[in-house]
Amino acid sequence: MRYIVAVLVSLFLCGGLLASSRAQDASAGQMIFKVKCGVCHSLIPGKRSVGPSLIGVVGKKAGTNDPTYAYSDEMKNSGKTWDAATLDMYLTAPRTYIPGIKMLFAGLPNPSDRANLIAFLETLK
Repeated sequence: MRYIVAVLVSLFLCGGLLASSRAQDASAGQMIFKVKCGVCHSLIPGKRSVGPSLIGVVGKKAGTNDPTYAYSDEMKNSGKTWDAATLDMYLTAPRTYIPGIKMLFAGLPNPSDRANLIAFLETLK
């Protein structure tokens, strides 16, 4: 019985260590932004490219962050607010999460990449 308890405690502790090693990394998220998002999105307020500026997007209602961008009605009427959980679901498969949006990006399938990207976006106040 002690052996089983020791094994379970070890697994729990190792699981905790593994989880902490996967903690969000904003600097890794910045690299993901540059490679995956920066092609179409700016980090300068009001400066857009194909898509809207993403500076300060966390905490904003979907379709309102960049007043210079013509968001789709689907985005504006989605009722979403960009918090970590919503961004995670959106970034997994944007066109599935909010059908009818303009963005053609297929998504980030890797949960670590999404967590890191969100951590980076959260730094952009």
